[in-house]
This record gives sequence, C-alpha cells and structure tokens, in this order.
Amino acid sequence: MSSTIVIKVGGHATNQLSPTFYQQLTAWHQAGKHILIIHGGGPQISEWSSQLHLPINQVDGIRVTDSKTLKVTQAVLLGLVQPMLCKQLADHGLPVMGLNASGLPVIYGDYLDQAVYGEVGQVIGVNRQYIDDALSGGRIGVCAPLAVNASDQLLNVNGDAAAAGVAKLLNAEKLVLLTDVPGVMLADHVVSHLTQEKAQQLVAQKQIKAGMQPKLAAAFEAFKSGVKEVAITNELKQPGTNLVSKQIVM
Repeated sequence: MSSTIVIKVGGHATNQLSPTFYQQLTAWHQAGKHILIIHGGGPQISEWSSQLHLPINQVDGIRVTDSKTLKVTQAVLLGLVQPMLCKQLADHGLPVMGLNASGLPVIYGDYLDQAVYGEVGQVIGVNRQYIDDALSGGRIGVCAPLAVNASDQLLNVNGDAAAAGVAKLLNAEKLVLLTDVPGVMLADHVVSHLTQEKAQQLVAQKQIKAGMQPKLAAAFEAFKSGVKEVAITNELKQPGTNLVSKQIVM
C-alpha cells in the first residue's frame, strides 16, 4: 500500500509520547493514510527479565533470547506494552486495532543466527491480506515485533528490523523510527541527512554507538528497498535524521 506509513515506537518512547505525536497521527489519519505502528518494549523486557533473574545480553544491539526470555518477551509485548499503547491511542480519539490480539500471524520470519542470538528472527514475509484489511478499514494497526517461522515457532525480532522489513514488504511510502533521541547525534547536534557510506564511516570511527547501529542498518535496508522516506527522530513533527542517497552539504 503506497499510502502506508510505518512507525516504530521504542520501549522508552511508549512512555513518552507527546501531544504532537497524536496530532500528527490524527492529521495523517484524516488525510487517508494507512498507519501501522510496530512497538518495542526493550526496557520493560529487561526489567521483567531482571526480576525473574534471567540473563540480559545483547550482541551488536540485538537481544540474545533463550526460550525463557522469549516467553517473557511475548508476555510483556502482548500483555503490557501493546494494550497500553492501544489505550493511549484510543484515549486520543484514534481508531486502533491490536493486530496480535486476533491470534493470526502478522509477521513471518526465520532464524537470524540461532547459534549467536537464540530465538531471534528476521522478517521474511507478512500476512499482507490481514494487514491490508485492518488498515483499509480506517484503523491504526499496532503490532509487536514477533514473527512466526515455518514450524510455527515464535521468534523475537529486533523492533527496528521488524518495522523496516514490514515497511519494505508493504511498499510503504514512509518509515519513521521513533526513539528517545532526536536523531543520529554527532557531539551535540543532529545529523540531518545521512548516506549509507557516511554512516559506515561514522561507525568505523566509533562516532555512532552500538545502540544506533541496528537502527541504521534496518533503516537503510528499507530505504534501499524502495521506501521513499526514512527518518530517525524522537518527534513525528521533527525531521530528525533523514536517509538520502547523496550526502547533502549543510
């Protein structure tokens, strides 16, 4: 759906959504845009994992997920974060549908690298008909980054990678990775426009830290796959960092 906007809302951001977030969603909804929100829940998962004395490990910014952590992840995303986010949207007068609540698969996946990450997946497909039907009905879809593989095994997918993969497969016009920082930061300022080559240089120079690296990798994957606008920001009405094919000299 070329009129689709995919928004990834991180776990930190779900507790910090501003009035302008809802204002922009309302404007897009009234303009007839199809809106799909992919939500994370990293801080909440870490909190519950800590309370249950489960290990909290990351490799290259991706959570290592064993079978117990996967159960916690599922419970937190579907039992806590998604209902809270859906309620917040409804409280602001927006029609909303938690896509995972139906029991139907939304995202199809396969193991990313089971030996390294455990029960972590990558996006290989989406339930296009289900998503299309939900969004075409005028509702804002809310989806957790959980995938199902060919053996019906649930897999935890990095939220940014899930949003980028879904945006690509839906032929979305725009992808926004909403996070707790105003974009890719260098020193104390936001990089307004960024090419993949420049991003790789900054990573090699250790000016872009591990937490931003999987976000950028996902963002550029979507951008290269045809998503016209890709931005990393902390406010829907703020430009943040926009991906470009040619570096713009400011």
